[in-house]
Amino acid sequence: MRHSGFISQVVDIMVRAICSPIVVVSVAIASVVCPGLASDKKNVDEMSTLRRQQVEQMLKDVRDKVEKEYYDPSFHGVNLDARYKDATQKMSAMNSFSEALGIIAWFLDALNDSHTNFVPPPRPYLIRDGWEASFVGQKCFVTAVKPGSDAAAKGLKPGDWILSIDGFQPTRENWRKLYFAFHYLAPRSGMKLVVSSPEGQPRELMIMSEVRPLPAQYSLAKLVAREFEEGDLWDVPITIENGGVLIWKLPRFLVSDDQIDDLLRKANKHNALIIDLRGNPGGAEENLSRLVSGLFDHDVKIADRDEKKQAKPLIAKSRGSHAYTGKLVVLIDSRSASASELFARVVQLEKRGIVIGDRSAGAVMEARTFPLTQGAALGEAVFCGVEVTVADLKMADGKSLEHVGVTPDEIVLPSPDELAAGADPQLSVALQKVGVPLSSAAAGQLFPAHWK
Repeated sequence: MRHSGFISQVVDIMVRAICSPIVVVSVAIASVVCPGLASDKKNVDEMSTLRRQQVEQMLKDVRDKVEKEYYDPSFHGVNLDARYKDATQKMSAMNSFSEALGIIAWFLDALNDSHTNFVPPPRPYLIRDGWEASFVGQKCFVTAVKPGSDAAAKGLKPGDWILSIDGFQPTRENWRKLYFAFHYLAPRSGMKLVVSSPEGQPRELMIMSEVRPLPAQYSLAKLVAREFEEGDLWDVPITIENGGVLIWKLPRFLVSDDQIDDLLRKANKHNALIIDLRGNPGGAEENLSRLVSGLFDHDVKIADRDEKKQAKPLIAKSRGSHAYTGKLVVLIDSRSASASELFARVVQLEKRGIVIGDRSAGAVMEARTFPLTQGAALGEAVFCGVEVTVADLKMADGKSLEHVGVTPDEIVLPSPDELAAGADPQLSVALQKVGVPLSSAAAGQLFPAHWK
């Protein structure tokens, strides 16, 4: 199991984050969340007695919640008590709030579980990098750059191969951890990238991010809503009709029943349906079941849910004669996770359609998020939480997709030059499969990146 590497990685990231002059105050808490900080001129990241009590209680609460709710009573063979003891010892040596939060994340990483994660306290600011990256095959590439951003001014371009981020080489295995550390545990106002353009020499760039302070009086609900709404790129469902084919770009399984039903009504007027799940991290189980039910003329077992005390199947009840029966193509990539992977694999196992693109993330479990609060009685409440896996999911073939992912029926990877040009060979191939010839350059114009 992959444990030891993350110990030094998280702690090193934390230490370097705090010491780096380009880092935003790492774990400042909004004054409404932590009122005592409103007029505090000292470094809010210092480990005061109160801060130490808060993070120690966070660690204990996280441990207790995992022990109570985690689906596997054996915790994958991890000695949770011993791990907790190690974490408390490491935390006693930490000199900052952010480093201590990193230890909580390290404690959970022992489970090697994509859906069991620490949810650190929110910040009173939003940070926007101005660039997006994704894995294509085994390499990490820049996929979009915001016009007018520092990234654009410094010459960062789509198609650039990212060799390192602040000294760390990104891999498929560590990408989730690096992103979590850089954006949530120790968010920073800039990152040092080493990149290489097609047929070019490696170059080093210091890319600064946009930092947006939030109003002093800002509720936690608004903070979460604003974080969701103000991502760099628009990520709303989009449907396009092209040559008798309906293309539905679904950025996440967090839509209404009406939106899914509307899609299925539109699909019934077309001979083919392409569902684009690239970049889709998953979402609601209800969304997944409703979509599956409208695409099969029979009941489908999506997966078996292996819970702590029982196992039960997840069944999508068919809409019978009202189900869509036309051709179906599903697009996935390295960021397609959870419900997206379940959907793609069901399509494969049921031989309902074709899956095209790149191997998916391999992050397929079922989890619940539990809110936690420390220090409310002292007038300095710190809000955090923990996401805990409550069920493993086994597909109809008896296999789990966790750490494995879905391998497409046809692997299609954009080249660096195609990324740079904004071409979309994956969508082009999908359209060709349903009888619509369209070049990758033209396909790339159907869903261009829309920056806010």
